[in-house]
Amino acid sequence: MQLDGIHHVTCITGDAPGNVHFYTAVMGLRLVAKSVNQDDPTVYHLFYADEHGDPGSDITFFEYPGAARGRAGQGMVHRVVWRVASPEAIDFWEQRLADLRVESRRDGDVLIFADPEGLEHELIVSTVDAPLIAEHPEIPPGLALHGFEGVRAYSRDPERSRRVLEDVMGAVPAGAGCWELRGDRRGGWIRYEDPPAETPVPGAGTVHHVAWATSVEEHPKWVERLRSNGVQSTPVIDRHYFHSIYFREPSGVLFEIADDGPGFTVDDPIEELGSRIILPPQFEQHRAAIESMLTPLPDPRSARTHS
Repeated sequence: MQLDGIHHVTCITGDAPGNVHFYTAVMGLRLVAKSVNQDDPTVYHLFYADEHGDPGSDITFFEYPGAARGRAGQGMVHRVVWRVASPEAIDFWEQRLADLRVESRRDGDVLIFADPEGLEHELIVSTVDAPLIAEHPEIPPGLALHGFEGVRAYSRDPERSRRVLEDVMGAVPAGAGCWELRGDRRGGWIRYEDPPAETPVPGAGTVHHVAWATSVEEHPKWVERLRSNGVQSTPVIDRHYFHSIYFREPSGVLFEIADDGPGFTVDDPIEELGSRIILPPQFEQHRAAIESMLTPLPDPRSARTHS
């Protein structure tokens, strides 16, 4: 069994309308699903991805309205790293962010910036895997985000994570404090860096967990593989769009293993993704009550069409 890089990265926001604006209007991703947190259905779960909602491009957010800004620290992912196709794409994004009054800093062909709640993003040039692109009228496909490259996390002792990453998950070393998980379809990495002295604080603008990708066929086997190697995990959990297994690796980062089915078109055809609130079947009978507690959100594609 071999994991196919990053499936998705799940984060926290305190401002769903602002979050939708930044990730669709600024970063050019597609809102592919408006759903709810299955553990707390009064909370949005927003999914942004490429045009088809493919694993490897999917950044998601739980909305806790008005949540205070958090601070990444020991045992947390602190930056999401995206692929672009060329140095010209880095030039494009540097200018685009400046035009939209988003501060960034550049180091060669690397560009770093943050969303309005402080979640850091990094763009690097990488064409190792097929591009995962969302359509946007202001962003040519060749210059758009092409999916995840990796994540950066904080750990005082990344060697603690080596056994689980290499012997259990099948990762290979990719530099100091860095491990790559690459399967037949895609790859991605996690790099551990020295944490700040301050105590970590979960909250808006922080990463909740990172999910690694596998197939529907292999996904159930990971429960036994983790158990037999002394790694405590959840059982398989049905997340409606995919299935999940959660565990903490030794540095403290919350990991998930997620499969590739049934996908976002289980509810709506591809052209309608993100246009309405989707509730998992067990919550459908409570739709009126749940929707009354959620912040009203526009359909970005509809707003774009009628602007």
